[in-house]
Amino acid sequence: MAEIREVLLNDKNRVDYYENCPGCKIDQMKEDTHGIPFKHLFFVFVVVLAAALPISSLFPFLYFMIRDFHVAQREEDIGYYAGYVGSAFMFGRALTSVLWGMIADRYGRKPVIFFGTITVVILNTLFGLSTNFWMAVSTRFLLGSLCGILGPMRAYASEICRKEYQALGMSIISTSWGIGLVLGPAVGGFLAQPAEKYPQIFSEESLFGRFPYLLPCLLISIFALGVSILCFWLPETLHMHTKDNEELEDSNDAGEATINGPDGKQNMKKSEKYPPSQQSLLKNWPLMSSIIVYCVFQLHDMAYTEIFSLWAVSPRKYGGLSYSTADIGEVLAMTGFGLLVFQLFVYPLVVRIFGPIMVSRIGAVITIPLLSSYPFIAMLSGLSLTILINCASIMKNVLSVSITTGLFLLQNRAVTQKQRGAANGISMSAMSLSKAIGPAGGGSLFSWAQKRQNVFFLQGSHMVFFILNIIELIGLLMTFKPFLLEPATDSS
Repeated sequence: MAEIREVLLNDKNRVDYYENCPGCKIDQMKEDTHGIPFKHLFFVFVVVLAAALPISSLFPFLYFMIRDFHVAQREEDIGYYAGYVGSAFMFGRALTSVLWGMIADRYGRKPVIFFGTITVVILNTLFGLSTNFWMAVSTRFLLGSLCGILGPMRAYASEICRKEYQALGMSIISTSWGIGLVLGPAVGGFLAQPAEKYPQIFSEESLFGRFPYLLPCLLISIFALGVSILCFWLPETLHMHTKDNEELEDSNDAGEATINGPDGKQNMKKSEKYPPSQQSLLKNWPLMSSIIVYCVFQLHDMAYTEIFSLWAVSPRKYGGLSYSTADIGEVLAMTGFGLLVFQLFVYPLVVRIFGPIMVSRIGAVITIPLLSSYPFIAMLSGLSLTILINCASIMKNVLSVSITTGLFLLQNRAVTQKQRGAANGISMSAMSLSKAIGPAGGGSLFSWAQKRQNVFFLQGSHMVFFILNIIELIGLLMTFKPFLLEPATDSS
């Protein structure tokens, strides 16, 4: 029996690496190198940052862009049109994310990532050159449709790291994503309308005077161009050889069953509780439940991102802060710094203690009273307003990214590598659809609430943040069993 055990263990531990297979090279690297792959995680960070920056960079100046297009009949209607432009990107991404995930599973992560960064370079620049409402909507839609980076990058981050560092890889993804969603609006806030803010540098007759929203878009496009060049050195992680990986998995399971004796069959049945690679991803409940919960929280976050900028620039008489785009840029720059510190130094420790699901629950619970305080913060002015709005913004974004990171981990642990790109594509499509609803719904909700200034119950901005809290509460309730199930085993 001991000899059989030794033979089976040796057979199980024997790994055949194919010389021309990039996935085998990565696996061999992970086997030979036990440390954190800092270089590859840096690639992950900058690529995700390039994809995230254009998504929300428009929100600080979108109010003024719509106003300059002269499509809104009244000032209160600007939010409606802003919501459509904000939703166009996510609607386009919802239509194509599964396709990009399948392409990444078939041809590799690297081609999809490279094509996505080039898309950002071209279409984000064209958005900055928009001269009317429909040009803005169409360029944002195409940018969302053709930039399929995030889903493959989530699969890539889990594949480039050894299992003990996968939480760090997912944290890098969500950190970069969160920083991009915060730093993007900061760039948009500081650099939009440069001829008005910096007349000593930019004249009204210059290119940036004629296209007041081009400068922030162009800066992000230049960064994306640099990242696309960097992608030439991005190693591929997908296995590209003829050996049937599913047969290897089956043989490993059979070996484990033999080694473990009578309990082996029970363990195999337990592992079969979660769908193998041959079954439909749509029947993988641990995957699908985490995607559904993820979509609810992302709907909330995108609506919040749209509403926060509209609320901050709206006049005091409507319950806003009367901020300029530069003021919003300062708040979001501080938020990005706080988010970076938390995710790199605090989040890994917190998730190790509480686990990803509990972290998501705690984040949702704290978010509800935090958002309820926003209308009261708007009553302040001066230094107290500056301090409180910065602290509230940092806390809100830290909680949002913590929730997202935990759900990333659950999704990637619920599938094998062969389906990871498609699984993340499904996640991205569902999430993008919810995020497409977020800006449109948030903009419409904000415009409607601005007309409710004299009602007795939940007037103005109180109604806006109350509805955001309802969405957050729904997401919180869905994190409890039997709805959300954590995978019994981690898929490597």
